[in-house]
Amino acid sequence: MKRIFTLALMLISLACIGGLPVQAQDMKQADRHFNNFEFSLALEAYKKVLEKEEPTLKVVQRIADSYRILNNSKEAEFWYAQAVAFPNADPANIYLYAEAAKRNTNYSKAKQLFQEYAEKVPEQRETALRMVASCDSAIKWMRYPRPYEIAQLEAINSESADFGPVRTKDGLFFSSDRLGGSNKKSNWTGNGFIQMYFAPKVTDSTWANPEPLPAAINTSYHNGPADYLEKEQTLYFTRTRVVKKRAIPGNNSDPTSWFKGSDNGTHTNRHGIYMSKYNGKKWGKAEAFKYNNTDEFSIGHPAVTKDGQVLYFVSDMPGGLGETDVYYSERQADGSWGTPVNAGPVINTSGRESFVSLGEDGQLYFSSDGHSGMGGLDLFKANGAHKAWTSVENLRYPLNTSQDDFGIRVDSTGKKGMLSSSRLSDSGFDDILTFEEYQVPCVLVGITFERLAQEGTVKTVKAPVADANLKLYVDGSEEFVEAKSDEKGRFTFPILAGEKYIIRGSKAGYLDQAVTFTPECLYKTDSVQVELAFVRNTPNIPIVLENIYYDLDKFDIRPEAAQELDKLAQMLQVNPLIRIELSSHTDSRQTHEYNQLLSQLRAQAAVDYLVSKGISRDRMVATGYGETRLINKCKDGVSCPEQMHQENRRTEFKILR
Repeated sequence: MKRIFTLALMLISLACIGGLPVQAQDMKQADRHFNNFEFSLALEAYKKVLEKEEPTLKVVQRIADSYRILNNSKEAEFWYAQAVAFPNADPANIYLYAEAAKRNTNYSKAKQLFQEYAEKVPEQRETALRMVASCDSAIKWMRYPRPYEIAQLEAINSESADFGPVRTKDGLFFSSDRLGGSNKKSNWTGNGFIQMYFAPKVTDSTWANPEPLPAAINTSYHNGPADYLEKEQTLYFTRTRVVKKRAIPGNNSDPTSWFKGSDNGTHTNRHGIYMSKYNGKKWGKAEAFKYNNTDEFSIGHPAVTKDGQVLYFVSDMPGGLGETDVYYSERQADGSWGTPVNAGPVINTSGRESFVSLGEDGQLYFSSDGHSGMGGLDLFKANGAHKAWTSVENLRYPLNTSQDDFGIRVDSTGKKGMLSSSRLSDSGFDDILTFEEYQVPCVLVGITFERLAQEGTVKTVKAPVADANLKLYVDGSEEFVEAKSDEKGRFTFPILAGEKYIIRGSKAGYLDQAVTFTPECLYKTDSVQVELAFVRNTPNIPIVLENIYYDLDKFDIRPEAAQELDKLAQMLQVNPLIRIELSSHTDSRQTHEYNQLLSQLRAQAAVDYLVSKGISRDRMVATGYGETRLINKCKDGVSCPEQMHQENRRTEFKILR
């Protein structure tokens, strides 16, 4: 499968390019191959011309274009470098040279070329600078890769292009242009025509040898990619037809995607969606999607929801936002498909959106070269619900690379699956890859401490608790690893990102402590900070709960107060034998009666919250002290700043036994 990006102003061949004389017959034959989309033959013919004459801009340009269309970015970069050296070269070559460099991860060179293009073609400055910014993003994403393991699906991949995997309960559908059997050689790529294959399932991760699907699916031309509706045992697939070109420039010709082709050819390729039902023994006759119109435009790359109610696809039909857009059609009450609807500007751009798929996680995925990416086609996820998408998310490196990445299939966890990519091939052929997110190893850095009263003030200071026993559990497991805090209260544990952990801390003379956390480490160098606040096991000593505040004249539990009460609830859970008094205090403003009532309501609200977290009401006493236990001079009639009044408005607990 070969694809190409072009700006609206670019054609595959730049017209009116002059050159030195060459043997007319050789040049005519090379041009014929090129205009008929026989790019593998065109390359041979143009190189034959170069053997006989000095290079001209037209010949060098055609060689560069052919390599670009064949997805061979390394050769394309080399030949575009030669093309831009000609004094009369169109500036479009600079842009295409930059794109080739970007696809080869030569981001510094690509940035330089995009900036040069912006200066020479001011009307395209915004597009070019957007590409400069995308190079910076790509460099950053490669420096900080997401935690995925990528591997080849070796049992399925061949030396040709293999792409578009679709897992079913019985096996794996995919598309391939491998030669063999009745598949003939295509002069476009030098490989075969694209055909649909099926590999029967052996285990959840292995498949038997793939076989091509029968003639009900595979014609002698291109067929695929596809999707499969399990509940109806129906294959929705792309089929390509050769149609006579209308007198309209820029017709589609790529058998698997879209690009603006040469205007000199007489025919072009167009896609349509077809459906074939499997009855357990054989495939039924393929039926055309009612909105196919291959005389005018293409429809392809189907993706159908599990319930069969929505069919997504890609099309270059008139009225779209870009070269190709994502559309959808909804099943009507009579079983027919409704009028196609454009998925809108959140998903679609002025470029190409293609290879739409639906993950088992319920998300919509697609590839695009219009959204900011790393090079070629990048994989994206649409955030939001059907018809209410809010944004799109680049899946970043290593799911994306500087090459074409497309045709993703994601499992129900959203963490593993398959994708298609040309990253492993110098010749631009695609492979099916597996991916799985792994847990990043990182380090927990913890500290144990207690709060001690600061002499002469109402403030407290943190003091380390040395030699505390720490046990780290994975949530739900009884196994643990141990550590002790050092003289500064410090301790460490190796941990994995995304795992839910519990740390239990103990030391003689203190209540046991526990903290639950789930680290979000992105890189191995990350560390997670955890604190365990120890409390002495001494009855009838009030302990102030930090960060518990109430709105004026209210007793509702605010979110920040809930976080502190959650910590108290966890302490009560790991110390099941203690009872506490939970008390609330006000400042001296308002009347004694009012403050007494308000403090009682606040203390009771805190107790009720702890009960909601599973703490028995029998273990707690709610007491409101109003303004009877001020901790500073701010009694009635004394003028004090707000900070001192705040010191009196506090919530405390003390151990009763």
